[in-house]
Amino acid sequence: MAKKEINQEQVLNVEEAVSRSEAFVNKNKKNLIVGVVAVVVLIAAGMLLSTFVIAPREQKAAEALFVGEKYFQDGNYEVALNGDQYEYAGFAAVADDFGGTKAANLAKAYEGLCLAKLGRYEEAIPVLKSFKGNDMMVAPSVLAALGNCYAQVGDEAQAASTLVKAANKADNNVLSPAYLIQAGQIYEKLGKKADALKAYQQIKDKYYGSMQSMDIDKYIERVK
Repeated sequence: MAKKEINQEQVLNVEEAVSRSEAFVNKNKKNLIVGVVAVVVLIAAGMLLSTFVIAPREQKAAEALFVGEKYFQDGNYEVALNGDQYEYAGFAAVADDFGGTKAANLAKAYEGLCLAKLGRYEEAIPVLKSFKGNDMMVAPSVLAALGNCYAQVGDEAQAASTLVKAANKADNNVLSPAYLIQAGQIYEKLGKKADALKAYQQIKDKYYGSMQSMDIDKYIERVK
């Protein structure tokens, strides 16, 4: 391949640019040094903030979350949500007091789930919607809980579409077919057979290794 010839004018332009840069550096050396020092200080401050402020807050939030999870697993949703008579303040307080931490975000999910378990679906919806996550297990489960809350308050169209989103986010043989079955049944109830068929067909085509796929044909036949 032939080498590209470098235009003399281009060389002069580069040399001129370098010369100007050197002149700028010499003229503004003090300001540039101050600027560099400022950047270094900002980086150092960020590291100190992470080490001495953010990390301890995350730890405290995680410790509170652990206590709440125990209450939740025991089915004591009221205490998990609002706290006990000792030091545990409740998921709602953890979410508010430790905002910006990962534990606080997870506390939001638990807060919404507790509200749903207590039958307080209208309150649960905005809390569950505020959860931010993209993992393969918690995020789909929160979406599915949100979908079920919509169903409980009578917004069945929103419930079905949210359950489909949960299935697509999970994208596995355990959660996805369960959510798609729920969505399909709601679509059937709404008379949306095409949407129901799409949900059931997705189980047959994509999640054929799941338990739900074993008798999915009867669901498909029902809406054809």
